[in-house]
Amino acid sequence: MLSVSAAYHYFLYRGITDFRSGFDSLSGLVRAELDKDPTLGDVFIFFNRKRNQVKLLHFEGDGFALYHKRLESGTYEVPDASVSEGGQAAISSDELLFILKGIKLRSIERRARFNLKKHSEKIGQKLA
Repeated sequence: MLSVSAAYHYFLYRGITDFRSGFDSLSGLVRAELDKDPTLGDVFIFFNRKRNQVKLLHFEGDGFALYHKRLESGTYEVPDASVSEGGQAAISSDELLFILKGIKLRSIERRARFNLKKHSEKIGQKLA
């Protein structure tokens, strides 16, 4: 069963996806366009041209799971995530949940929290 958790990596495909595509076509798109192996357990996110449908592709160890949702009204917000080569962007599980729930990403204000990566960078700068 597909679940949104911080345990997974989420990759947003920035191109337009033909939503007649199924498991094989989407996993082929992941391999060809994103240069990633879809069987490693990452979750890949695709939107249609109108941005009123989303598909999430995830390999669960013994096969692919595909989550497909069509909005009856409104559209999904596609975040301005850091885009790397191949038209992909990594997003967090929180961002994905906000997108699926229709929460405006620009209006979210995060409170200060400890960040191990930033902390390690500060220590590295002090030692240098």
